[in-house]
Amino acid sequence: MLSSVRGSVLRSCLSTLKKPSSSSSTALSSLPGTSAVSRTSFLPPPARTYVTAIWKNTKNSEIAEAYSRTENIFKTYKPVTPGLRHLRRPLSPHLYKGRPVRLLTIPKRKKGGRNADGHITVRHRGGGHKQRIRTLDFKRMAAGVHDVVRIEYDPGRSAHIALLCNRATTAEGLEKWSYIIATEGMRAGDQVQSFRQGIPEGFIPGFELPKETLEEEGASNEGASSSHSLALGILRSMTLKPGNVLPLKLIPPGTVINSVTLKPEGPALLVRSAGTFAQVVSHEDNGKYTHVRLQSGEVRKVLKDCAATVGKVSNPLWKNRSLGKAGRRRWLGWRPSVRGVAMNACDHPHGGGRGKSKSNKHPVSIWGWGTKGTRTRKPGPKGPKNSNKMVVRERPRGKEKRSS
Repeated sequence: MLSSVRGSVLRSCLSTLKKPSSSSSTALSSLPGTSAVSRTSFLPPPARTYVTAIWKNTKNSEIAEAYSRTENIFKTYKPVTPGLRHLRRPLSPHLYKGRPVRLLTIPKRKKGGRNADGHITVRHRGGGHKQRIRTLDFKRMAAGVHDVVRIEYDPGRSAHIALLCNRATTAEGLEKWSYIIATEGMRAGDQVQSFRQGIPEGFIPGFELPKETLEEEGASNEGASSSHSLALGILRSMTLKPGNVLPLKLIPPGTVINSVTLKPEGPALLVRSAGTFAQVVSHEDNGKYTHVRLQSGEVRKVLKDCAATVGKVSNPLWKNRSLGKAGRRRWLGWRPSVRGVAMNACDHPHGGGRGKSKSNKHPVSIWGWGTKGTRTRKPGPKGPKNSNKMVVRERPRGKEKRSS
């Protein structure tokens, strides 16, 4: 009895699976040039409800997004050789593929880390491909609008550089062309300006206020304060653009900056590496200093008349690159570093002995001082406490750095 019922139910299910629906049959019959045999080949296979089949067809969306994001950011290579297997480079399709401006380069003479006596003073240097140094304009004293011609690669630094063209008709040679450190997002066709000489007259249309009024924090009466704040807002909207150079007194707190100078007429010395940035914390009331937070977390005082570039340094993914093989590091001019335990006793404090052992000693460098973060400077006038009176807060270290 039960077997006959099961057989009838199974036959009815099979018949329903074999017979196509009316809508599908009509859709297939409407296709031109299809015979009865070819129509049956268009029939979809029976739906499978196995759990394994469902698992095989599903994909983790988060993993797929992560892979796609990585492919869009970095360039990887098919591992046809072992050196290409782990090679990973940031994608920079906007970089200029040609040669640099010959007028703005000088040949780099390498010394292999040796001094005049031939002694090695800087270890792990030597070899490498021939390079030319790009002469960058770290002062940017020329006023007026400069056009970004292209973004280039610089072998002497981690950040990218931008070639500028001065719009002034009287500029020629080195006054017309110059290299600067490119900010993040800078592309060919952009316009940048330098306001190190001050705000030019008539820069804000409709506001003929003296420069001292623009640079003051407030005005005497209400009418003057409202006009001053309006002019200051217009000034910030016109000058606070990535790539522009401004005195620190004209940059509002919280602005991200780079290429900070330490002298009013000096070159940029701080925050020039790829992906780095500083931040204006505050301006001293009735003072001559501005507090700037550097990339290390240190907060220090800088003169208000010193200048900085608005924005973040380009090529932030440089630190996440992978060279892929030791030879590529040799091309860059870096020689290998040897472990101390692999040396002889006369070459390193960890050398000598049997096996890989430093003989129960504290880890030290080749010169004998602690290499695991031991602070060797004595407190006092020449120590960390008063070594630099411009430092408001030292960079975080140890537990403070781990907690932040």
